[in-house]
Amino acid sequence: MALVAPVGLTHFLLLGTALFCLGLYCVFIKRNAIALLMGIELMLNAVNINLIAFNKFIAPASYTGQVFSIFVIVVAAAEVAVGLALVISIYRDRATTSVDDLDWLKW
Repeated sequence: MALVAPVGLTHFLLLGTALFCLGLYCVFIKRNAIALLMGIELMLNAVNINLIAFNKFIAPASYTGQVFSIFVIVVAAAEVAVGLALVISIYRDRATTSVDDLDWLKW
């Protein structure tokens, strides 16, 4: 019978780091506005994983990590709603979602 190591704080932090780096890569590389929003959501989810993992392993009796995680989820939902509304509005006006073409605010 194989012994399986318990999942510790390090495993959660590595998962959060991997998700955050994947989201950061998506934000830096992608030129589509929807893909940028998805990258930001990945980074926010990585923060949620870290918040809950720290709460579970450092202060398991309190709910601080879960409360902060709920606030991050609420902010992420609001960000998605506003971001998608802006993307749809810009797409109707410009017929593109490429961030390279959205330069009408430049002098």
